[in-house]
Amino acid sequence: MKQTMIKQFNSLSQLFTKNIIQMNDVWASYDSKNYVLKEITLSIDRGVNYAIVGQSGSGKSTLLKLINGMMLPSKGVVKFDYQTPNMTDKKFKPMLSKIGYIPQSLGLIKNVSVLENILIGSLPRINSIKSLFKMFPENELQEAERILKLVGLEDKASRKAYMLSGGEKRRVAIARALMQKPDILLADEIVSELDHVTANEIMDLISDTKRRLNLTAVMVHHDMRMALEYADRVAVIKEGQKILEIGVEGSKIVDFQTGNMTQQEITELYSDDPKK
Repeated sequence: MKQTMIKQFNSLSQLFTKNIIQMNDVWASYDSKNYVLKEITLSIDRGVNYAIVGQSGSGKSTLLKLINGMMLPSKGVVKFDYQTPNMTDKKFKPMLSKIGYIPQSLGLIKNVSVLENILIGSLPRINSIKSLFKMFPENELQEAERILKLVGLEDKASRKAYMLSGGEKRRVAIARALMQKPDILLADEIVSELDHVTANEIMDLISDTKRRLNLTAVMVHHDMRMALEYADRVAVIKEGQKILEIGVEGSKIVDFQTGNMTQQEITELYSDDPKK
């Protein structure tokens, strides 16, 4: 009886609670000596576009690894939908498909077609032997084709990944993540090394997809201006610590969780211009 009540409570919490990500006093280290992240406390609401901004080595990518369970905190608590993310924990395995993760490297298979790269996102749902022989169910093929159209690559389905442009590769990575049918999309520097026009096209695609599918998006950026343009909230990370969090409405900064900086000061702090 007690276990049944706990299961019912967990199910209700996932349906009705506001936060999808919670971190409380989180510290993280790769060598048990030097901390990459220190004293991180934050919460991310469902359905928002949340940006994490910082310079190289500030700990941004580590935050994403904590959220998807690739890494465990040295201290503190991390929760995804009130469960502890841990890729090696069988109890968390059913939740993995709910987290669409796009690494900085994108993780595409270069000599495989666009369609086959996208279908990788369906692997948690299908028989492993069938997937080995590329025997994907018709409904999964139809879903992949629908997503191809959503990201604007319907005419590139048979093209090998290595033949694509930088922007097209990112669209494939987004499509593969969407194929998982996730609740949250994590993207690590997905527009880095792209020209301004292509970067904005990718960010527009993510924003539109997030809205259409009612997703939560957590994006890592080094460009503060990009974050302010697209995010609902922006966390600024410096030397492993969150120094402030900003609420954004349109072109306006509406609140600061910590710190006392103007929009211009923040923008200059993380400007792409090397002179600043």
